[in-house]
Amino acid sequence: MRRVHLLGSTGSIGTTAERVLGELVATHRVVGLASGRGGPAFLAQVERLRPEAVAVADPAGAEEVARALRGRAVRVFGGADAPAELVRAIPAELVLNGITGARGLGASFAAVERGIDLALANKESMVMAGPLLAHAAAASGARILPVDSEHSAIFQCLHREPPGAVRRLLLTASGGPFRTTPAADFAAITPAQALRHPTWNMGAKITIDSATLLNKALEVVEARWLFGLPAEQIAVVVHPQSIVHSMVEFTDGSILAQLGIPDMAVPIRFALAYPQRSVTRDQYFDFERWKTLTFERPDLARFPGLALGFRAARAGGTAGAVLNAANEVAVAAFLAGELPFDRIARVVEAALDQVRHVAEPTLAEVLAADQSARAETTACCR
Repeated sequence: MRRVHLLGSTGSIGTTAERVLGELVATHRVVGLASGRGGPAFLAQVERLRPEAVAVADPAGAEEVARALRGRAVRVFGGADAPAELVRAIPAELVLNGITGARGLGASFAAVERGIDLALANKESMVMAGPLLAHAAAASGARILPVDSEHSAIFQCLHREPPGAVRRLLLTASGGPFRTTPAADFAAITPAQALRHPTWNMGAKITIDSATLLNKALEVVEARWLFGLPAEQIAVVVHPQSIVHSMVEFTDGSILAQLGIPDMAVPIRFALAYPQRSVTRDQYFDFERWKTLTFERPDLARFPGLALGFRAARAGGTAGAVLNAANEVAVAAFLAGELPFDRIARVVEAALDQVRHVAEPTLAEVLAADQSARAETTACCR
């Protein structure tokens, strides 16, 4: 029985993972759950999954959960570092990190430092501190299993292929809801419009990132460190149908692609069952439904945020942390009605220009860059 910690359990990734884990009850058991705020949905999840311990990042939420579970044999961890404390305290073989944003970094390190396999949906961990996280995993023997659909696809396509055989990694992008919208209309885009993604059902922050293509910028940096290839060997291809999840082009001209329905259950299932493949209860691909697949170049003039990912991937060091932090603040400002849609990429670029760059940072310097970028971007959003 494989013991699993499910972090970010009430979010989009977490609830999908719970559904997939329902297919794996013979081989997987959830022993830890982590949530940002707790609440009724989290307590209902605790009732269904019966974990040994839970973590709630919000102190007030943690107190509420502790009261609700009083008298039960469930340990409760509370506070910002609670997910990492849970991972360090409760033995497990796999951590699925579905926490959104920089706050998931500590739990990722806690997992790999203990030698626990990390199913990583928190792309920010690799964007902010990819080399440090990879080094920690190599030292402990932990495996980092990508859960982002694009990186899961590349991981599968690279199976047993020598690194020197790879010419390019080809990340696919849906293009988001504004793929054909004129740039002149971007300033008037509302949060409600940006949250209507054409193919994927995701949380608010990632959906906005998809609309700006900054999600793909972050994925370029993630791919740089997950697969150890320079930015020059990474490309982005717009594929509106979201059926080809990504591709690898080899030096002999061959291209391997991973295809499937646009459902996060697929890469989650792959990571949870790896190295085996499990049997799904969900639908299988219907070729009659998807008769046409199209591809096009991304428009960097309308989506300048994508270029910032390549800039950060080339720069390395603290650039990824700055890119991520600035984007988190800018997206929050947009959702709050404080920043126009067309200024998101501009304020992120300003942070990359202004925050001091450290080429080979310690984790403390990564976190300092994160805080500096947040302060810089907050000032720009006023």
